[in-house]
Amino acid sequence: MGSVFDEKDFLACCGSTKFAKEMVVAGPFSTHQDAIHAARNIWFNKVDVNGWLEAFAAHPQIGQTPSRDHKSPTFAQWSKGEQSTALSTSTELTLQELLEWNARYRGKFGFVFLICASGRSTPEILAELKIRYQNRPIIEFEIAAQEQMKITELRLSKLFSDKADTAPAVKPLSTTNIATKAEDRVNIIGAHLTAATRAAGAKPAHIPIRTRPPITTHVLDTSHGCPANGVEVRLEMWKDNQARPQFGETYIDGWISLGSSATDKDGRSGQLMNMVEALVPGIYRISFNTGKYNPDGFFPYVSIVFEIKESQKWDHFHVPLLLSPFSISTYRGS
Repeated sequence: MGSVFDEKDFLACCGSTKFAKEMVVAGPFSTHQDAIHAARNIWFNKVDVNGWLEAFAAHPQIGQTPSRDHKSPTFAQWSKGEQSTALSTSTELTLQELLEWNARYRGKFGFVFLICASGRSTPEILAELKIRYQNRPIIEFEIAAQEQMKITELRLSKLFSDKADTAPAVKPLSTTNIATKAEDRVNIIGAHLTAATRAAGAKPAHIPIRTRPPITTHVLDTSHGCPANGVEVRLEMWKDNQARPQFGETYIDGWISLGSSATDKDGRSGQLMNMVEALVPGIYRISFNTGKYNPDGFFPYVSIVFEIKESQKWDHFHVPLLLSPFSISTYRGS
């Protein structure tokens, strides 16, 4: 029997009512890692734009304390604790500058500047705010959602830790040691908590059953500030066991098609590969027919090549494309 939490508990982790309700439905969770996997799926695939904005609005501005009448006292308490380093490293001058930049940011993007502030100083946060202020709104919206997920993961860990402190000791279900590593904050959007050691060949007990294919994508049209509808997408895998694809080499054979689709009105592609529990480790290529989507653009097509290691075969890989007529960018999402 896993730990049982209610909607109020999950609302303290993320200010979206939809998120909290969906987490209750998905539970109970045997481990906090199970909860994190479910939370990522719910946050990125079930909570809509209004839910994201509701979650953003629950946060106080960096450098300010939460409202006394906050809908979740635990949320407010955790927010205060997460900003403790920032407040302890601030001066009257830096706090005033932070206040001014917070106002600029909200004026441009329409929501509070969101960053996983735990352990970060005021100068560090201020520098990040100034960098992100230069972003286009749709890109910044995606980054803010990623930062919210980082905060949610941190708070889910606290939730389970608090439950463990008050619950009687139980015998572990498995003797397998699962070591997790903290995400690298240098990458704004990058890494999530992943297992550092896993039992060879066997599915780790904390990995839930997949609810979507292990490789997915979506395309955002940053020039229009909306999802890109109708972009053809193809997923392939390198199957030549005698050689690896190398930079500068031209290959005709070796790439095997896994599937193709086109993005929908939300910019998300249909199923690009079979629903498998374990990915085959190897080199993959995902390609986008950007020339057909925008004949006047700079890119006739875009291909992204990436490698999945043996230790990553249980993970989910979301490879979004941020597209404008003369620039592209991508990152590994959740």
